[in-house]
Amino acid sequence: MLNDILNLEHSEYINYFSTKMEVRVKVIIIGEKINGSIPSVGKAIAERDSEFIMDLARRQAEAKSDYIDCCASVEESKEVETLEWLINCIQEVTDLPICVDSPNPHACVEGMKFCKKPGIINSVSMEGNKIDVIFPKIADTEWDCIALLCSDAGIPRTVEERMEIFEQIMKRAKEYGIAPSRLYIDPLVVTLSTDQAALLNFVDCCRRIKEAYPDIHLTSGLSNISYGLPKRKHINKAFLVLSVEAGMDSAILDPTDPDMLGIIYATEALLKKDPHCLKYIRAYRAGLLEKKKATAKA
Repeated sequence: MLNDILNLEHSEYINYFSTKMEVRVKVIIIGEKINGSIPSVGKAIAERDSEFIMDLARRQAEAKSDYIDCCASVEESKEVETLEWLINCIQEVTDLPICVDSPNPHACVEGMKFCKKPGIINSVSMEGNKIDVIFPKIADTEWDCIALLCSDAGIPRTVEERMEIFEQIMKRAKEYGIAPSRLYIDPLVVTLSTDQAALLNFVDCCRRIKEAYPDIHLTSGLSNISYGLPKRKHINKAFLVLSVEAGMDSAILDPTDPDMLGIIYATEALLKKDPHCLKYIRAYRAGLLEKKKATAKA
């Protein structure tokens, strides 16, 4: 078999391996579509429309997500109950791990109990008691955690202030024996229209963090930077490309958007993370880079 492979012409070589290899990219994709703040999802939650939620989960899994984010966005008294229902819906159709998403650390801890396998907690920061609640619960587990570089004073304006918060988080993680490889740091990008240095500050943080901790993950949502601007997807795509080049290896996004998925595959090919562009070719052949008719919208 090896001799057969070695004797292939270049085009045949590309064709052979692009049909054999896995389609997943190196960027860790956290599917964002199951979030109660999205009007159609909020309606489905209110009506307990399990088919709608399961379809969103199924389509994100088919689009090669690594995790499914699950955010209830309901009043606090109903949040844990709603998280349980959402997580059960997701686990009916996919075995992908869950990213349990809530600004309430106690809801995150309760949400862990409904998951069949370890996932990601979204999120901690230096705000309030979030670390004190969540880090002890995940310390001796296989759960990972997103950590935002903000504090009770809000989102820092300078890179230096963010790095100070980063070091505080890393100190607390070390106290609980949580390895850097289990953390997804979000340096928090602000709106470009109000801060022209929004991207530059973000990527500066990314580079500094990766240099200090090569095994740590870097993540971000993509839409904050473009808030208030027209044709926001153009800004979001450019932000994704430049952030991945700076070391970001995870993103919270809509994996069912073929344009966004295509940007990820193309960026990895251009950065020598996809030898011979084989994953890009495979994704194209699998139809991941073309729009499909959806059965549910969010």
